[in-house]
Order: sequence, then C-alpha cells, then structure tokens
Amino acid sequence: MPPQLRVNQAGELAATLIYTAQTPPLLRTHPHLRSLMQHMHAQEATHFATFNTLLARHRIRPTLLYPVWTAAATALGWGTAMLGREAAMACTEAVETEIGGHYNGQVRVLLEWMREMEAKGEEVGEEIRELVGQLKKIRDEELEHLDHAVGEDAREAKGWPVLNA
Repeated sequence: MPPQLRVNQAGELAATLIYTAQTPPLLRTHPHLRSLMQHMHAQEATHFATFNTLLARHRIRPTLLYPVWTAAATALGWGTAMLGREAAMACTEAVETEIGGHYNGQVRVLLEWMREMEAKGEEVGEEIRELVGQLKKIRDEELEHLDHAVGEDAREAKGWPVLNA
C-alpha cells in the first residue's frame, strides 16, 4: 500500500489547495457558498492529515512532486473560480468523480486481500480493518462533495465537457 498512500496524500494536498484557491474569488460573488466551501475544505484537510499520519507511521516519504502539485492545484482552483461558480463546481465534480473511483478501487483490493487472508486462516490485523474504514469514510465524503458540486450547477458550466474530462 505505500505507493497508494503517497498518491492519496498528494491528492488530498491538491484538494485542500484547490478549495483554498477557489474560496476567495467564489465568495466575492457567491457569499452563500461560504459554509459549503468551509465544510468541504475542512473535510479535505482532515483527509490530508489522515494520510500525513499514515505516511509518518509507515515511514513513507511524500511525493517528490510536492512543489509541482502545489502550483498546479492552486492554479486549477484559482483558474476555475475565476471562470465562475459553475466552473469551480465542475472542477470539484471532475476531481471527486475520479477520486471516488480511486478510493473504491483501493477498498475493493483491501477487502479481497482480507477475504483471501481469512480463507487461509490468517488473522486480519486491526490496522488493515481500520484503513478500510478510513478509506470508506473518506470516499463517502468525497462523493458527498461531488453531489454538492452537481447541486451547485457544475453541469451548467461553459465548457463542462472539457472541465469534466
């Protein structure tokens, strides 16, 4: 799981930076989004902290592309917010669609691994069970963000097919 944990941590870094960059321009024109943006950012920050803890616990280094990832995520967040609410939400929809599938895949692999271990009579450790629970919770919160984005007219964005590609 080490490479996946590193990828997860980098993705959650990006998510926090996207929301950080999107929020000021969005709130200037759409102040009603304040609580939603705070809610989604807080959840992403918790996800990021979770993977930071897992990386430290397992002595896994963060991605070497951290500076590039930081610049790209910030530019994506700010750029989509400058295109308007719908574009910012289309960005969220696209990202959360991908990440939902990403986490679903990890959960499936871990559950299959657990079934194989149990079939062999091996004990599944609490740490693996906890990781599956964490991934499911994070996945569900990411998919909640997707639902919020669609509810905020993500699909009304000019160029939605490109933004959602």
